[in-house]
This record gives sequence, structure tokens and C-alpha cells, in this order.
Amino acid sequence: MAESLPLEMLTYILSFLPLSDQKEASLVSRAWYYAAQNALRETNVRYNIPVSLASLPTIKNLGLRGVSCISLTNLDGSPASHQVLQSVAYHLGPHLQSLCLGGGSPTEASFVALILGCPALRSLDLSGCNSLFASGMLLAQPETAQQVQQALTSLRELNLAGLRDLADLSFNRLSSCAPSLERLSLAYCHLTFELGPTRCSMGPQDSSLSHLSFHNLLRFVKERAGRLCTLDLSGTGLLPEALQALGQVAGLQLQELSLNSCRDLSTEAIAALCRQQPGLTSLDLSSCSELTDRALLAVSRGLRHLQHLSLRKLQRLTDAGCTALGCLRELQSLDMAECCLVSGRELAQALGSVRGAPPPLATLSLAYCSSLKDTSVLSLIPVLGPSLRVLDLSSCVTLTNRTLQAICTYLTLLSVLRLAWCKELCDWGLLGLEEPSEEPAQGAQPHQELEHQASAPKDPSLQPQGPTLLMLQALRELDLTACSKLTDASLAKVLQLTQLRQLSLSLLPALTDKGLVAVARGCPSLERLALSHCSLLSDEGWAQAASSWPRLQHLNLSSCNQLTEQTLDTIGQACKQIQTLDVSMCPGISIAAVRRFQAQLPLVTCIQSRFVGGADLTLTL
Repeated sequence: MAESLPLEMLTYILSFLPLSDQKEASLVSRAWYYAAQNALRETNVRYNIPVSLASLPTIKNLGLRGVSCISLTNLDGSPASHQVLQSVAYHLGPHLQSLCLGGGSPTEASFVALILGCPALRSLDLSGCNSLFASGMLLAQPETAQQVQQALTSLRELNLAGLRDLADLSFNRLSSCAPSLERLSLAYCHLTFELGPTRCSMGPQDSSLSHLSFHNLLRFVKERAGRLCTLDLSGTGLLPEALQALGQVAGLQLQELSLNSCRDLSTEAIAALCRQQPGLTSLDLSSCSELTDRALLAVSRGLRHLQHLSLRKLQRLTDAGCTALGCLRELQSLDMAECCLVSGRELAQALGSVRGAPPPLATLSLAYCSSLKDTSVLSLIPVLGPSLRVLDLSSCVTLTNRTLQAICTYLTLLSVLRLAWCKELCDWGLLGLEEPSEEPAQGAQPHQELEHQASAPKDPSLQPQGPTLLMLQALRELDLTACSKLTDASLAKVLQLTQLRQLSLSLLPALTDKGLVAVARGCPSLERLALSHCSLLSDEGWAQAASSWPRLQHLNLSSCNQLTEQTLDTIGQACKQIQTLDVSMCPGISIAAVRRFQAQLPLVTCIQSRFVGGADLTLTL
């Protein structure tokens, strides 16, 4: 029946599937193949293409499908790379809208030739492409610069992050070729500051050949103030007076600003920014270590349209700074990870005291907030409501089963849950059972008692008495790394999440083959799995589990010391989509066995290391 559906309808139906499911659906029939390709194109998927002669047929095929978003990896100045760039320009160039060359080393000539073949580009990523700027001669010829400007007329986004050789002159040449630029990243470029009286008298003729100066950037911002809406100046060492000069540029109405790791910024500078740029919708102040509660209060009261706020690693931030967060009625994501003095109490109160609906938070990270306690989280979770999709409580080491059960009760639409290193979580919490108040009988093990209770459904007194992970059927990612009290008794019962794509059970010393097989049957859609330091897993367990994971792409088995090359053979036969495999510190797996495995699946990246002569030798094959 599905074969008779119009192509447009099939395309629409497949567009609701995750990317991996769309790939699987494309194998059903020719009609489904074409529908899946249309769906992939409509979702603007980025295709990562390794630069080698073997990729030439793929590039031609992608060109026939009209793919518009690609990333080129392993790019260098070799003849093979030059040939690949020519192929990209010919087959993909006319309709290419997004191009990433991040970390590559193309020659200036091959880069220019590629750009001239891509007249529809809207996004260009040159982060880490230091070879292009080392000579300082990129686009030095006026004729070449004019041709490139014609090709980049539609460019809206330019990423120049991490360019150690970027100087005023090369920046001016490149930016002048992109008259429609709206988004610019100079993250982790080395900015020099001359903010004295002479700054005002500096013009384009003072552009430096050797360094990137703030006065030159400020001149660029003034020229483009009417269009520029996004700036990323993370890691540039931006000074308070420099931020103030940027904020007060006439006509500048920034929507997104990233100042991550600008450690010299002061609370006063952020308060001034909030007055100067009240239209900001995204602000990243992570690792701005001088900021205090007053900075967060200024943000909460001054940026009423803020949707994304990152405050990671603000060590001086306390609960007092959270009291006005309820003013951010449009806030969608909040990152307060590693704010060690934040207990969550005032955050819960601020969000709970909002008249009407609370902010539509979809993402919340409180990872590594060591002051976070059950009481504050239990107050916070009901306030978050059904909008929350991502919750990260990693390394909140005092949280217990009460928090987990509250999550399972109120946040049933979560797609990502990270509880790594929450060491107080135990089997009782995952199973929704009441934790016993008295010691088990002498000689009885707690996990044995749990297995007995969980497998005795006919006795009403042993039924689950609270919510379990089974209620989170929308989960796509779950991280239980180092929740060391968890055993097969709970994992086998609750890890029945058919939509789960990513799972970490690393550092669970009690996980055995029995639990592995149960997880494999309960979570058949896994694409990423981490099981490092699970020392009880054996070849026999993998022999039973591997066939349940045909979609597995990334697997970490490091320090699983019972595994041998037999497990490699099993994985090679059952997991044909595997891309990366980490078997480092597995004494039963030799380098020769890894090489044989990779001969079977040549596209797989294998990591294998061992101690040799007292040193740790790591090979990536």
C-alpha cells in the first residue's frame, strides 16, 4: 500500500523520522529511497565528506541529489585535496549554501577556485584554517577579490574562530567580500587592544599586517551595524571598556552575543551591555570568572526577550543571583553548570513565583553544581513543566532516588537525561520501589532481594510503588555513568526504551552479561553506547547482545578486561554500521586483532592502547 502513495506524501511521512530511521527506510524500495533523499534534503542535513579520491563518486552523487550543506574533513594542500575541491565546486557548488572547511589546510589558490564555484553560499566556516592566512596575501589581488565578492554576495555567516594568523588586513579583505554578513565568529582569535585617545583617529590605513586589533573590529562593526546581529568573541580577552564601546555603536541591534572565557569582563560592563543591547535573545557568559550575582540580576531585568543564557563556570554566582530569573518569560535554555554555590532553591522559587505560565524552558543544565540538594530539585522539577526536553544533573553527587522519581513523574517528555556520577542513585529508585528501612537478612545481597521482588508480580506488596524510568519513553539519550550502586536487577527491568539512541553505562562495576543482554533487547535502536570499565562483561554476553544492535555506530569498551578478539568478531558480523570502536586497555585484545577487524570494516576508526614499558601507548587505526 505504501508503494502506491505519492512521492510527496512519502517524503512528508519520512520527515518525522530520526535521521538514522530515514536511512533505514531508504533501503525498503526505490520509491522509499527517493522519498528519504527528499526528506533528508528538506531537513538541511550536513554531510561530512572525507577528502580523498575515494570520495569523488560520493560527491557526484550528492550533487545529483542537490545537497546544499557539507563539511570537508582531512583537507590539506595535496593534489588529491585539490581534485576533491574541484569536484565539489563542479557538482555541488551551484546549489551549495553551507560549507565547512574547519581545521583544514587548503592552498589559497584551491580555496579561491572553490569559492568562485559556490555562488549561493550563505554560511562559510574557516575556523582553524591557519594555512589560508599565514602568508597574509589571501585576496591581495584586486581582480581576485572582486570575483570572490561577486560569489559571496549572499553570504550571511562567517566563522573565523581559532585563526592564530588572522590580521587586520586579511580580515578586511575577506569581510569586504561579504557585504551581506550578519553573523561573525572570531572566537579564540588573538585580539589586541589600544583603547587610548589615539583610537579614535585610526582608520583603514592603520590596519595591521601582523595582528587583529580591536579598533579595526570596532570600525567593521560600525560599518555593518545595520546588518550585524550575531557576534562570537569568546576567548578573545575582551576588556570591559571594549565591550562598552561595542555595545554603544549607533544602529547596532545584536540578537546573539557569545563572550565565553572573556575573564576580564566586569559586572558593571555586563550591566551596561544590558542597557545598550536590550534586544539580545542569546547570551553566553560562561567562564567570565569576575561576574557576580549583580550581573545575573542585570541580565534578568534588562534582557526581557532572552531565550538562551549560558552561565557555566561562574564560580562567584550564588542563589541570590537567581531571584529575578522569572523575569525572563521567553527563556528556552539555561546553562548553570559548575556554578558550585548555586543550590537551586532560589531558582525554583523564582520560576515558581511567575504569574501565569513559567518560562518555556526546553534545556536546563545544573551539572557539577555540588550544592544542589534533593529538596531544591524537588521544588524545581514540577515548575519546569512539560516543555523541558533536556536535563543535565551530572555530578550532582548528593541527589538521591527522590530526585529520579520526581523526574519520572513530572518530566515524561524528556529526550535527554544525564545523571552521570550521581552515586546515590540505586536500584530501588530505578524500579520505583520503596527503599527498605531495615537491613536485609544476613547473607542476602540487596540486588538479589531486588531481583526477587521485581520478578514477583503476583504479590501486590511487591509491585512498583512509584514512577520508574519506563515512564520516560521519549528518551533519546541517557547517561548513567558511574552510578555505581546500579545493578542488573534494575537495569534489566527499566532499560526498555525503544527510542533510545545514546546510552552510557560506563563505570558500573556490577553490570554483567545478563544485564547487557537485557539492555540490548530493551534498547534496540542504540547508535552510541559506552561501557568502559565494565569489568564483568565477557565474550559470551556480547555473543548474545550484538545482534540486537544493528544500528550501533559508536562503541566504547575501554578497560573491559575480560573481552577478547572474539568480541571483535561478533561486533564485526552483527554491527555493520559501526564507525568508531574504543578497545583501549583491553588486555585480551591485541593490536593485530584490531587490524584484522579494521580490514573487515575499513571505514571504522579503532582506538587501542596498552601499557608498554610503563608508558601508555595509544594507537588510532
